[in-house]
Parts: sequence; C-alpha cells; structure tokens
Amino acid sequence: MNFDMHDKFREECGVFGIWGHPEAARLTYLGLYSLQHRGQESAGIVSSDGNRLFSERGMGHVSEIFTEEAFRRLPGNRAIGHVRYSTAGEVSINEAQPFAIKCHWGEIATCHNGNLPFASDMRRELEAEGAIFSSTSDTEVVLHKLARSRKTSLYEAVVETFRTVEGAYSILIQTPDCLIAVRDVHGFRPMCIGQLDEHSYVVASETCAFDLIGATYLRDVQPGEVVMINQDGIHAQSPFPEHKPAFCIFEHVYFSRPDSLVFGRSVNKSRHKMGKRLALEHPVPADIVVPIPDSGVAAAIGYAAESKINFRFGLVRNHYVGRTFIEPQQAIRHFGVKVKLNPVRDLLEGKRVILVDDSIVRGTTSRKIVEMVRRAGATEVHMRISCPPTISPCYYGVDTPTYKELIAFNSTIEEIREFINADSLGYLSHQGLLTACGADEGLSFCSACYTGKYPLQTPHQSQAEKAKVLAHSKRVANHRE
Repeated sequence: MNFDMHDKFREECGVFGIWGHPEAARLTYLGLYSLQHRGQESAGIVSSDGNRLFSERGMGHVSEIFTEEAFRRLPGNRAIGHVRYSTAGEVSINEAQPFAIKCHWGEIATCHNGNLPFASDMRRELEAEGAIFSSTSDTEVVLHKLARSRKTSLYEAVVETFRTVEGAYSILIQTPDCLIAVRDVHGFRPMCIGQLDEHSYVVASETCAFDLIGATYLRDVQPGEVVMINQDGIHAQSPFPEHKPAFCIFEHVYFSRPDSLVFGRSVNKSRHKMGKRLALEHPVPADIVVPIPDSGVAAAIGYAAESKINFRFGLVRNHYVGRTFIEPQQAIRHFGVKVKLNPVRDLLEGKRVILVDDSIVRGTTSRKIVEMVRRAGATEVHMRISCPPTISPCYYGVDTPTYKELIAFNSTIEEIREFINADSLGYLSHQGLLTACGADEGLSFCSACYTGKYPLQTPHQSQAEKAKVLAHSKRVANHRE
C-alpha cells in the first residue's frame, strides 16, 4: 500500500556531483541523503579514478542501496549521483540514474533533474535511425544525441546537443577527466555550485546538500550556462541565446527543503512570507493555527505571526513510516492518513482551528484531514492554502495529475470547500505568491500550474483545455472570500 497521503505533486529528482576529493563517492552519498526528499524510487552513483567510470545503482532509498561493499566498488576522487522519482519513464532498475555508456567520446555518465516534453518525438526519430534504448527515460535521449555528435570536442558536442533539446533540465555529465553541469535557458529546475576545499568543487540541486558535507555555497549555475570542472579548475560559459528565466515557483512552495537556498533565495523565508500574506488575504476568527506537517509548517508560522493567533502542532506526523505498510485485513476508515498523522485531541477539542497546507491537488486527503480534526473535537475547521488553486499539469519535471484529476480545474473554490467539508477555504493569490517568493526583487517564475500559461509549447494541452483554463483563471481572479 502506498502512503503518499499528502495527495500532492510528487518530487522530481535530485542531482549531486563532486570533483577533486579522495572520498568522492562517500560525499556523494551524503549529498544524495540530503536530497532524498526529491526522489525515493531509486538512486545511483558513478565515480571515476581518472581512467574509467564505476557505477552503482539500486531501487529504494539512498541508505538502503549504498553499503561499505558498494563504496569499495566506487573508487576515485570525482563522482556524480542521482535520486529519482519518475516524471517520465517506468519504475525499474533500468530507469535508475546516472546512466553510463561507452561511445566515440569514451565513457560518459549523466543524470538529470527535469523533463523534456518532446523527448518521445526525439526518441522515435532516433529509433528510426537505428538507435537502441535500454530505458524509457528522457535522459537517455540526451545521451544518444550526445554520442552521435561529430563535433571535435566534448564541450562542443554538449553545446550542440542542448541547442536541439527543449524543456527543463539541470543535468550533470561525467567522463573520466571532467565534470560538466548544464542548466536549461529558462532555469526551471535549480542547480548550484559549492566549494569544499581549495581544490574540491560540488554541484547540487539544493544547498542543503552542501551543508551536510561542510561545503560553501558559491553561486547558482545560471540559466543557459555550461560549467566544466577538470584538473585546470572550473570554467563557465553561456553559449545559448538568452531567454527570460522561468524558475519553478513550486520549488519554494513545496519541493525544496526549507533550509535550502533555491534560486539564490531562502526557501523558509519565502514560505514564511506566504503564510503572512495568506493571513492578510484570508483572515478568520479562530483559536489556533495548525500546520499540516511537514510542508505546511513554515507558512503556518507566518500565518500565526501575522494573525496573532496561537500556533500549535495539533497534528503529529509519524516519521518512521516507510514507503509501504501492511494494512490490516479488516478495513480501518482513512487508515492511510491515520498511519501518517494523528491529532492531538487536547489541543483541538473545543477549538476553532485554522489548518494551513501548501496545496490541494485532488482534495481527497484534505477531506480526510478535516474530518480527522473534527472528530478530535474541533468546533470549526478553516482551511488555508499557501498557494493559488492548482489548475494545470506541469510538463517541466514534476509529476502532476491530469486535468480531470485536478480538483481546482473542475470545481469552484466553494465547491472545493464543500467537498473537503471545511467551514471556510482560502487560497493565497497568485500575486501574493509571486511577491512572497521574490518577484518584486527581480526573480522571474514559471507558475503555469496556477495560470495555465506555459513558458514553452506543451505537447498535450488541447484547445478546449486551454479555453477552460483561461476561463477558470478569470473566475479565480474575480473570486473574493
């Protein structure tokens, strides 16, 4: 039984790379451990001793895969690693990254955070030319295009390859003698650079991976930048035409750890501001503010601070539940939610409760949590969401439901309130979210999941869906609680 009880967008993937450290594989393991929240299906590390590549991949969590025996098979002072949750492709060891191949460039390994919306079209073209694929991942399409390049250097081959690839990618490429980081021209997915000592550089999806190993954050890999690290040091160029950035705003809403800097900005700071703005936009008389842990905590603290209503952990999360759990033979009502969350009755009983969460996707889990809080004795339950209604899927590296599964695409806010059985429901406005995340400080975001306006062409959205999204966006903009 799967217990993704939060009924939310699923994490994408996380990447980590290190150059020039004698314990490269072990430090990569620690970096991936810090990024485990970005993917729990599989993980892998490819290391190099300067002559060849060594690979270890497995299904499950990082700590389940990498043993002392595995580290003995990962020698060298450079490595890249990956934690995966599939946004494209199947779930099997064949899909676990990094992928490693041999071609006319020698040995190459790569791992990717993001999604290439038109990868299936590129795959069909390559297969028609005789290419053979070992996985369903869009990352392997990049490897094939790289291996087919006839440029005179690997750097030129990388540039040529990514000139023809459209989508979201923060990707690491490793050969025995260099480490290359590439970020797409819009910068959808995060990627940052750090330094561990005088000669060791690290690259990761989030800065929390640097903190555990004692590395210092230097800067972000810029959108459209190619960073090459080798024995001569670190070299960066921006060989692609400049585009307007479109940072994934959901990184700040939910995906990233609150202790990370993402897009150069504190995630915790953004979430705290979301909560404060939410309290201004949707105030309500109440006795306590309760976060839905863990993703709602920072916003709930902000809401409580602005509203001057007491903050309380009225729901306790069981952190020791694994990815699966043995369900009792006799059905227990809402078992999946109960095994993850339990109400603190003496805090909730007789109280008017404000529940704060970061999103409602399908609405089924929110409904169960509201019922749980009512059964614990709450007299009123008010739901507050620290982002706008989610009305569109993501095509840039986030696993999202289809239009028909998104409750906000098919329902009004009042209909959602009735469905989850809350006394009131308030979403943060789109402008409020942008401001909280730093739009007024110059950051430019992709918020297509809330607006239906995509920075790039999408391969799946029909004209009817586009029209309905537009109408829904206008309705939400005119809505006032």
